[in-house]
Amino acid sequence: MTLSVKIESFEGPLDLLLHLIDVNKFNIFDIPIVEITAQYMEYVQSMGKQDLNIMSEFLVMAATLLEIKAKMLLPVEVDEEGEEIDPREELVQKLLEYKMYKYMSLELRERLSLSGKAMYKSPTIPEEVAAYETPVDLQELVGDLTLKQLDRIFQSVMKRQTEKIDPIRSKFGRIEQEEVSLDEKMESVRVYAAENQRFLFSALLEGQRSRMQVIVTFLAVLELMKTGELSVLQEHPFDDMMIAAQM
Repeated sequence: MTLSVKIESFEGPLDLLLHLIDVNKFNIFDIPIVEITAQYMEYVQSMGKQDLNIMSEFLVMAATLLEIKAKMLLPVEVDEEGEEIDPREELVQKLLEYKMYKYMSLELRERLSLSGKAMYKSPTIPEEVAAYETPVDLQELVGDLTLKQLDRIFQSVMKRQTEKIDPIRSKFGRIEQEEVSLDEKMESVRVYAAENQRFLFSALLEGQRSRMQVIVTFLAVLELMKTGELSVLQEHPFDDMMIAAQM
């Protein structure tokens, strides 16, 4: 089979072999060594007088192909386990590795080209705009809720916390744990509000482990109401408060 190679140069002998395999649609795991050697030698002869370093690489591969071709004509060799030794195996592995690295280089080159088209601009927001905070109307946030009603709800939750105490196990003693600070509790309430958006005040307090935890949570809610991050609504007197996140 004769092949007319029109491409003037390749990146190396493996690149030429891959080209010949793709053009002929050969199975890379079952290379017809006679045909591929003939086509390869035809291209090497067409190269004429070129750089000696370049020619030496192609000539070494030509010698390798001729050696494999000669081994294919000899009786089949077997290894220690009785399996046939394919003289083309080492060449196939080199071709597969080269093909992988070649495609990886093309992918990286494409990504580099795309990244060169991206442009970034540093933020230029005026300081007075960045420092602006929306005014908070405390009257609108609190609504008709009074401190007396808020205290009543708080006392109700505290009573339920007391009733949960086991009269027997409570005498066993306990391991003291460092109580959370107000700033940490405010951050915890922010996370809870972001996940639930609307929730009952009692639901927030029920997850606390101690009386001090409940008190700090109560103070955290008041602070977040003051900053406008939470709003509170109570439809009827003595009802539980509905808290909504304003973030």
